[in-house]
Amino acid sequence: MTTAGLLLAAGAGRRFGLPKALVEVAGEALVTRGARVLAEGGCDPVVVVLGARAAEARALVPDGVRIVEAADWAEGMGASLRAGLGALAALEPEPDAALVHLVDLPWVGPGVVARLLTHSGPEAVARASYAGSPGHPVLFGRRWWPGIAATAAGDRGARRWLAGRPGVRLVECGDLGRGTDVDTPADLAGH
Repeated sequence: MTTAGLLLAAGAGRRFGLPKALVEVAGEALVTRGARVLAEGGCDPVVVVLGARAAEARALVPDGVRIVEAADWAEGMGASLRAGLGALAALEPEPDAALVHLVDLPWVGPGVVARLLTHSGPEAVARASYAGSPGHPVLFGRRWWPGIAATAAGDRGARRWLAGRPGVRLVECGDLGRGTDVDTPADLAGH
């Protein structure tokens, strides 16, 4: 069973003032941290989707991690998700599932990834939850990739595809981390 890690890191980070891929937390760029967390949690391969200031972000991506540039990244997270799923579908062999992670979640560690991977498979649909609230990362079996890509638009990513979908397994991870995202520099204050 192979599960690829897919890190969406293409956005411009307008509210933050720079692309979040370039933001440092505890001396580590978020794009570096996100790719490392996916690999340490058990994802193989790891693919990072870049867009805004891609050349700068590319230099921060760890060795051995595949990079995909979403040409239409400015459209929003949907474009990044489509580019990433397309790159995974083209791999030989094609992974059984993809664990989709967002670059702006610095308090999600490898333990969260490893816990989600226990639910992996070609038909899997599972997502991390924190104190019962659905969050990220989200695990998608390859069976669902075409449908997810077809509905991924704007900044909603897979939200429309997931909405009201029966059988989405929530995997409680509040004991391992926090699913809080970083939208502004103030979100990092005190951390």
